[in-house]
Amino acid sequence: MPHFHIEYSANLEDADIGGLCEAVRAAAVQVEAFPMPGVRVRATRVDHYAIADGDPKHGFVDISIRLRGGRPDEVKAAATQAIFEAARVFLAPVMAERSIALSLEMRDIDPALSPKAGTVREHLSQG
Repeated sequence: MPHFHIEYSANLEDADIGGLCEAVRAAAVQVEAFPMPGVRVRATRVDHYAIADGDPKHGFVDISIRLRGGRPDEVKAAATQAIFEAARVFLAPVMAERSIALSLEMRDIDPALSPKAGTVREHLSQG
């Protein structure tokens, strides 16, 4: 954990969303409170949306971070700012040319209600 889910409007398909995923991942693994084997970043294109005045030129990128509860608020606040800044910097060239709303929200998950299993750690490179 944490899980990063990026939703983006379909009119941003040419904005290198794969690169955005990598930028978010790279920033996340720099956060000490986010163990690298638990970081997961995914993106979902949203085909149906309406923004502001309804003009289809407007787009959005919304980053949702689900994080197992228990981290101090100041750690979460710093992580939120670091991830948002990485996304903002990555998207800055596109945002300079297009109408885009960028947002991010971090939410705690109750560990008692979120069982986990996996073998990622066993399959990481030992280099």
